[in-house]
Amino acid sequence: MLIAGFPAGPWGTNCYVVATGPGQECVVVDPGKDAASGVADVVREHRLKPVSVLVTHGHLDHMWCVTPVAGAYDAKAWIHPEDRHLLADPLAGISTDMRRMLPQLLGSQDAAWTEPDDVKELGDGATLELAGVEFLVDHTPGHTRGSVTFRTPYADSADVSEVMFSGDLLFAGSIGRTDLPGGDHPTMLRSLATKVLPLADDIVVLPGHGEQTSIGRERVTNPYLLDLADQHVDGGPGTDPVTRGL
Repeated sequence: MLIAGFPAGPWGTNCYVVATGPGQECVVVDPGKDAASGVADVVREHRLKPVSVLVTHGHLDHMWCVTPVAGAYDAKAWIHPEDRHLLADPLAGISTDMRRMLPQLLGSQDAAWTEPDDVKELGDGATLELAGVEFLVDHTPGHTRGSVTFRTPYADSADVSEVMFSGDLLFAGSIGRTDLPGGDHPTMLRSLATKVLPLADDIVVLPGHGEQTSIGRERVTNPYLLDLADQHVDGGPGTDPVTRGL
């Protein structure tokens, strides 16, 4: 399997390109601001053809370039229905302070967002077969109402059973913030308790920001997962998570 990832834009959002190998169709995960050129570089280097764009959630730093990337390659875009409105109205998902900063981030660009021509909605527990790759969808609200993760089997190593694209649900050493519109901390903790803690330790986690990690590593080092393991689903740490992304 070919997985190429790179951080893009002012938030350093990780965008991933996934294919069965060079010269094949591929899937783009979370093309945020300034990601289009990076996607084009990966596509050109590995002779790929994007056919789908997967969005873990509707925040600007993860879907800024969804429409340009999907349009450039005539690809389908996939997003959970709870976050679909953010494709055309992303300002609804950010804070007042962030709205004030947008002109500085945009520079001379105009902020005009529209849905891609072809949008499909994701359902919890769905299995997608895209570009020859299987993706299992888990609805993991908390960071946003429509946050999801994608897991795909990984046969290239006997030490790794799956790769998980976690968006802003789970980071190395932290979890996603819940102080933006649509965020909810108890809901985030329930998602972590029900959709992350039961997973196998050997699953590699490719997060929306920062370095890759694994379920096993986070289970024994991440303070939020450590607290959840000892408490009920509605329990958890009393401090807010480290802010990453929007």
